Amino acid sequence: FRRSFRPAMSAPPPAEPPVPPGRRRLSLPAVEPLMFLATVSLGLQGPLATQYLWDRLGAEHGYSDRNSTDSSGCGDGNATADPLRQEVEALVSHWNLYINLGGFFVSLFSVTLFGAWSDSVGRRPALILPAAGMALQTAIYLLVMYLELHVAFFLLGRILSGLTGDYNLILAGCFSYVADTSERRARTFRVAILEACLGTAGMVASIGGGQWRKAQGYINPFWLAFAASLAATLYAAFFLRESVKQKKAAKLFTLSHYRAVFRLYTAPEHPSCRWKLALYSLAFFLIVTVHFGAKDIYVLYELGFPLCWASDLIGYGSAASYLAYLSSLAGLRLLQLCLEDTWVAEIGLISNIAGLVVMSLATTTPLMFTGYGILFLSMAATPVIRSKLSKLVSETEQGALFASVACVEGLCSLVSTGVFNSLYPATLHFMRGFPFLFGAIILLIPAAILGWIQIWDSKHDYNHFQEASLSPTKD
Repeated sequence: FRRSFRPAMSAPPPAEPPVPPGRRRLSLPAVEPLMFLATVSLGLQGPLATQYLWDRLGAEHGYSDRNSTDSSGCGDGNATADPLRQEVEALVSHWNLYINLGGFFVSLFSVTLFGAWSDSVGRRPALILPAAGMALQTAIYLLVMYLELHVAFFLLGRILSGLTGDYNLILAGCFSYVADTSERRARTFRVAILEACLGTAGMVASIGGGQWRKAQGYINPFWLAFAASLAATLYAAFFLRESVKQKKAAKLFTLSHYRAVFRLYTAPEHPSCRWKLALYSLAFFLIVTVHFGAKDIYVLYELGFPLCWASDLIGYGSAASYLAYLSSLAGLRLLQLCLEDTWVAEIGLISNIAGLVVMSLATTTPLMFTGYGILFLSMAATPVIRSKLSKLVSETEQGALFASVACVEGLCSLVSTGVFNSLYPATLHFMRGFPFLFGAIILLIPAAILGWIQIWDSKHDYNHFQEASLSPTKD
């Protein structure tokens, strides 16, 4: 009843309060096509690069091709004791570690730099640079395959892509773009839509890449990855409109960009929000670290005994992991009708934990796909945390916030690559699925953090309500 009379009583201008100076709420074309193209490129490169390392390093060390041993060596129970196979498996894991560490360590600093810089010069430069860097990385990968160069050149491609911000800067730029063009109250679902776009592109790339690799090898799928990243670059350069309306010149190589992110957590203007920012960032860090770390070893786990998957099954498995983005979007929308966002995130964490536990024990293909199925709500937690972080700061601080989130994501990639790719070969001798179990245990921490903050907020609001209800009786 009060809500229906509020416009007549106060009549605030509908456009002024939510829109800060220098921002506009609608910008077309949307940023989703760029995210889709970049994710297609990444989704094609990830599993195929690991399989290429497996075949290339296996051939160099005298281990016969995986496809020719599926019926004899890998399917045999004695394959677990094959020292040459374990040596190749560990070597591939270590090269994945070196390549990802090199790129992610560089991007940890460049993402934060370019993300804060985009608040002044606009979002488009921060989207063009990483897309072009991904195209350059794919071109180097193609040269390695055509000329049979040493696999260390993969590391060179990763570092060059990291210098331009890598895929993490595309994520940061797209989420900043969404914050610029979306209303505060609808931001959670809009972020979830953007993450669902990730899942759709990844699923398409995984299914197509696995089948294409099985039919024609590695070269043609990598040409598609190059074309997708190049198309993303052209889309950002010529079709995407700028979401920062009033741009201004700003130096790129300056410490002020890093100080802007640091002040977000230490500024005295937000004493009641600083600890929430820190705790939400910690929860986000742990969730994304487990997500990245598990994804890094999915292919190795499926290649090895006793699963011994071929490239088509690996493609289906990657598609099933990306399908969680779409199912989480639908689940988030439905659960928001009856639950607070925090409890939706808790359900998503339960789904993630249960799926990883099943995967850690998977010895058959049906059981592995059952684990993928249980992960159907696993991606519901991250859009909730992004939205809550966004609501803890003012509209004029969104750029610094997403720069800090990008920094956290870069650190997630660094830590997850180091921990999970090191843990996997170290635990092969007693439990191949131990890294998944380790990740499930880690996820209990963010579940506790989110639940505690929600309970604290509920008690805080209840105390304020009691004080407000008792104050008139004192007069």
